[in-house]
Amino acid sequence: MWGWAELTLSLLAFGVGHAVPVRPPVRAALVRQLGARGFTAAYSLLSVAILGWVIVAAGRAPHFPLWEWTPWRAAVPFVAMAAVCALLALGAARPNPFSFGGRDDARFDPTRAGIIRWVRHPLLLALAIWALAHVIANGDLAHVAVFGLFAAFAVLGMWIVDRRKRRLMGAAWGDMRARLRAAPRVQRPLSWPGAMLRLGVAVGVYGALLWGHGWFAGVVPVWPW
Repeated sequence: MWGWAELTLSLLAFGVGHAVPVRPPVRAALVRQLGARGFTAAYSLLSVAILGWVIVAAGRAPHFPLWEWTPWRAAVPFVAMAAVCALLALGAARPNPFSFGGRDDARFDPTRAGIIRWVRHPLLLALAIWALAHVIANGDLAHVAVFGLFAAFAVLGMWIVDRRKRRLMGAAWGDMRARLRAAPRVQRPLSWPGAMLRLGVAVGVYGALLWGHGWFAGVVPVWPW
């Protein structure tokens, strides 16, 4: 029974750890103490730590299969995680007035929007793809519940962030969207070196995940065929 209790506690911690620090009074107090960048770093580290606990707790929970395992299911994360790493590398720490976690949003240029030209919320989309891929690959009750909740959290988060940004930006939200749609589909040449560097980082992260998966998740990824 402790396995289910630990999983429940970790999920509660995940919810509290994401909801409480971003409440306006709490966030304002933390930003005063840590600074804007310090708050972002601390919030990110807390999120990653709790996420790791949830994944470990799901592995410790009793195993109740919901569907029969087949080799193709194990192949899904190999493909999906390549897309996840690309989204993370292309979307992290760049100006993005449409989503959370953007850096120097005032410097956002619709003609050099990068991945934002196609996806308003690359980090949340990466979370959704990661979660759904692991739902398919695992298929037991604990992992389906955990990764299903993560996928729902990501999809709902996109809607919540859109609503909040529209409220905060007012007419500027629609104007920025129109400028983005009108921007050339092919980015300026100067943006390509940065994109290639970010994709190189994505390849490195993908390799690190394959190498370290057995250590931090307890399962060594093996191509089924």
